[in-house]
Amino acid sequence: MNEMQRSQKSIGAVTLLVLSIFLALGTAYAADVSTTRIKDIARLEGIRNNQLTGMGIVVGLNGTGDSSSVNAQMVVNVLAKWGIVVTAADLKIKNVAAVMITANLAPYLHEGDTLDIQVSSIGDAKSLQGGMLLQAPLTANDGKVYAMGQGLVYTGGLATGGRGGTNQRSSGTVGIVAQGALVEREMPMLFDMNGKLRWVLNSPDFTTASRLAQSINENIAPNAAKALDMGRVEVSVPRGLNKDPIAFIAEIENLPVSPDGIAKVVINERDGTVVVGDKVRIAPVAVTNRNITLRVNAPAPAPATTAAQPAQQGTPEAGADTSAADNTNVIDNSGTMVSLPDGTTIGAIVRALNAVGATPQDIIAIMVAIKNAGALYASLEFQ
Repeated sequence: MNEMQRSQKSIGAVTLLVLSIFLALGTAYAADVSTTRIKDIARLEGIRNNQLTGMGIVVGLNGTGDSSSVNAQMVVNVLAKWGIVVTAADLKIKNVAAVMITANLAPYLHEGDTLDIQVSSIGDAKSLQGGMLLQAPLTANDGKVYAMGQGLVYTGGLATGGRGGTNQRSSGTVGIVAQGALVEREMPMLFDMNGKLRWVLNSPDFTTASRLAQSINENIAPNAAKALDMGRVEVSVPRGLNKDPIAFIAEIENLPVSPDGIAKVVINERDGTVVVGDKVRIAPVAVTNRNITLRVNAPAPAPATTAAQPAQQGTPEAGADTSAADNTNVIDNSGTMVSLPDGTTIGAIVRALNAVGATPQDIIAIMVAIKNAGALYASLEFQ
């Protein structure tokens, strides 16, 4: 076995071990409904991030900048601000690149606060590594400038690959400027809606919305909250707190709630990772993959039996009585049999397959086959 095969086998074993432990813990606590805080699954309507964009130039590149005339025109515009008059035809600059700048302005950042920005080449620059972004304005969709960006661009180094330990270099044409934008204008946040507040669920669900409203009604006041739809819950602010609702908001966002959601299986085919929710169930089904046969049995009133005839006199089996022989789950001995009861969870299936030496690829193939057969009571999502 060569070094690469040993590495792949080791990665597969670790993946299965981690997955087994994760699913074992999930099954152990599946009976207990998980509880979290309202602030962890919902946000107050009106409190949100805002996207900022801008354009600028990165200078100081070591001959890896743009070869087009776009960056030359931008350099001309910058020089004109300093009273230097040149034309784009006069410039042939390989250490400058034109870039698009993007950022997310978090709520309630104030003037003087800083935030990270991302820069991406819009020309044919080979790399932005080591360049310096010159001061550039960042605007929101209302056209107003909310931040100014400037700073050293970092593009990262080697990007580690998955199976086999292969490495590849990052493109170099996308980078970040850590804390490179300075907030110049505050984004207004409006959340007081005539004495009512609305919480927006991060993952809309009718059951979760109903439970959230119920938790507020039980802990704050009866009929204080109601679910408007699967994604929003409206809460009436008590009289006297309209002008200063912060304490009321803090009390609500720390209330307990038990979120619900659809059953889902998420599969990453690149690295063999399988993430399974505790609500996933399997109908009776039989699947064969390579030398492994998985059978989820339907409930039966009694096992199928046949009568075993007594042996003839004079044979070693003479004197044997008629008895019942169980014919359930009979398969060819050439493969490995995994038999599980009806209603079993994916967690139990993965642990059983792990016990018989199934690889991550085997598990993924079996999951897909079960879904295609209509026996997987969950959505299957690939990444």
